[in-house]
Amino acid sequence: MDIREIQNLIKFVAKSGATEVKLEMDDIKITIKTTSENATVENGTYVQHIPVSVPQVQAAAPVAQPTETAAAPVAAANDDAKYITVKSPIIGTFYRKPSPDKPAFVEVGATVKTGDVLCVIEAMKLFNEIESEVSGKIVKVLVDDSSPVEFDQPLFLVDPS
Repeated sequence: MDIREIQNLIKFVAKSGATEVKLEMDDIKITIKTTSENATVENGTYVQHIPVSVPQVQAAAPVAQPTETAAAPVAAANDDAKYITVKSPIIGTFYRKPSPDKPAFVEVGATVKTGDVLCVIEAMKLFNEIESEVSGKIVKVLVDDSSPVEFDQPLFLVDPS
């Protein structure tokens, strides 16, 4: 590993929100610990103080009469509310297939049960299988294959009924 790769690793860990990462290879051991500006040390333990924001209530602006085109996105948003959103637990690259020559793990309309693999997310050359936490039918795939995903980014919509 050269210094550039180590610097990229440090940047990746800092962006991911992880507080500690240990990497051991044949002849090298790296431990990266991150803290934020508002973290303090108490008895050898890092304690992070996270500010809580209070939502502001705003007066509703007058709304013009909705047309059919404006009503369609609102109806779609209300339809999506009945579905469960499967979100990414990590940062990485989203893949729908285990390898380029294999079929996708799930397709729209497929029925899944708890524990079924939905996709893989590659992070730091490791392929992490993302399993379904709910049973139901896949309604929509929200991410394109081979695209980067963020932590907590919606990946799939599942109809639990």
